[in-house]
Amino acid sequence: MPKVKRSRRKPPPDGWDLIEPTLLEFEQRMREAVNESHEGKRKSESTWPIFRVHHQRSKYVYDLFYKRKAISKDLYEYCLKEKYADANLIAKWKKSGYENLCCLRCIQTRDTNFGTQCICRVPKKKLEEEKVIECVHCGCRGCSG
Repeated sequence: MPKVKRSRRKPPPDGWDLIEPTLLEFEQRMREAVNESHEGKRKSESTWPIFRVHHQRSKYVYDLFYKRKAISKDLYEYCLKEKYADANLIAKWKKSGYENLCCLRCIQTRDTNFGTQCICRVPKKKLEEEKVIECVHCGCRGCSG
């Protein structure tokens, strides 16, 4: 994931000062997730906290613009341009059936053995209830509903 930084070409739009503390908090949590010790974890488990923070930060910007309508279109586009939110993930959230998608890797068929989507995309009622299933890519326990 790219490092979040602001370009100095243009000042941020109005309303930036309201969401900046939360985005800085997400940036701090991302730094902690990157610097977290990965000893005793599987190779894929070490990236799970990074995926979670990335998802939460993108969901925060998405909710502000589409759900609560608390920020302007200019500020939303500024957040996307400055990589505070993942534009591709937000585009999927707008489609039916993908409202709770955890990451884009879960719907990429090239990353699976049989050319299908990730196990976390299978509805929980179709799986056995005793088993706890986690996504190999991001650690999600079921984002299909």
